Amino acid sequence: MSHHPSQRVEHLIVGAGTAGAAAARTLRDAGAEVLLVGRELDPPYHRPPITKGLLAGIETRESAFFEGLDGVELLTRTNVMALDTEARVATLQSKEEIEYGNALLATGAMIRRLNVDGAQLDGIHYLRALNNAESLRRDAESVEHVVCVGGSYIGCEVAATLTALGKRCTIVMLEAEPLERGFGARAGHWFRELLESHGVEIVGESSVTGFGGSERVEAVQLDDGRSLPADLVVIGAGVQPDVMLARKSGLEIGDSGGIRCDATLRTSAEGVYAAGDVCEYASPVHDGRHVRIEHEDHAERQGETAARNMLGAGEEHRVVPYFFSDLADWASLEYVGGAAEWDSERVEGSMEEGRFSVWYLEGDRVRGVLDVNGHGDLAHGREALGAV
Repeated sequence: MSHHPSQRVEHLIVGAGTAGAAAARTLRDAGAEVLLVGRELDPPYHRPPITKGLLAGIETRESAFFEGLDGVELLTRTNVMALDTEARVATLQSKEEIEYGNALLATGAMIRRLNVDGAQLDGIHYLRALNNAESLRRDAESVEHVVCVGGSYIGCEVAATLTALGKRCTIVMLEAEPLERGFGARAGHWFRELLESHGVEIVGESSVTGFGGSERVEAVQLDDGRSLPADLVVIGAGVQPDVMLARKSGLEIGDSGGIRCDATLRTSAEGVYAAGDVCEYASPVHDGRHVRIEHEDHAERQGETAARNMLGAGEEHRVVPYFFSDLADWASLEYVGGAAEWDSERVEGSMEEGRFSVWYLEGDRVRGVLDVNGHGDLAHGREALGAV
């Protein structure tokens, strides 16, 4: 390695997603010098429109872009190949070397791909980037029957959006109920009934063993031998944190596969922080347990905390995770909490009337609150979660 890097920056951010962009904006606002390096073609953007407004054709690509980055030096289509945490030097794919004072790893997550027969057929889509949403929207225009694989946010949001556009949608999932992994079987059953009432077919406790068709997908094959007709397939099988650079750089990796950080989001290397999907941190809100949160709002807040700490604040990340989703205009849901187990649930309001809250408890401690259609005051839930 050369001892004369071609450039020196005060703060280097690797990954131009929400966490990286929020950190860059915070540093820029403080008058600090920052270089933001991302591998995507586009400047930083928000991901929720991908399954909602952008997919529905009611939002533009540009409306998803992250605002407030004027004055931030941005390198798109660029990978950081190596990070020497002792010399504080990063090597880009161009072989250019950048010396840095502090670094933030906000490398995000990679989609989990289904490796089954027929997975390479045309008409099978994954949703992670802006281009994915645009190609899916174009492809969906001329089809009738869509199968969404996965019963979490991606599968449910896409099924709702495309059903509202007049498509026949089926959700195939490992769980018994949609959104059950995050919100439990009771709330999951309510979401099932909501989706079914709008014509979405739910196939639970099933796994996909293959896809049928010659050049383009025509069917989804299940483990019980059934074959579902499909003109188009959207796979939402989850993501895994992208820790390749972190692992290669010798950073400690946590139990859930993220970059292990302390409560200030600092990694095992001096001057190196992590934020977003890749960050597994000792959360004061979760009694110091190491947790990894995959919510866009939380990624933005983590990016801001990490940036302040890169400037020397030394503050713990005490933010209560928040998540928002909607299923077309059928229902809106907000959630505070996350990444914790619970052993009992308390429902307030009326599930029958469609406006309710679910409080998730571990013993007498509140671990999360789900609010459906604006029933309750989430401030009370945040307060309960923030009590350490």
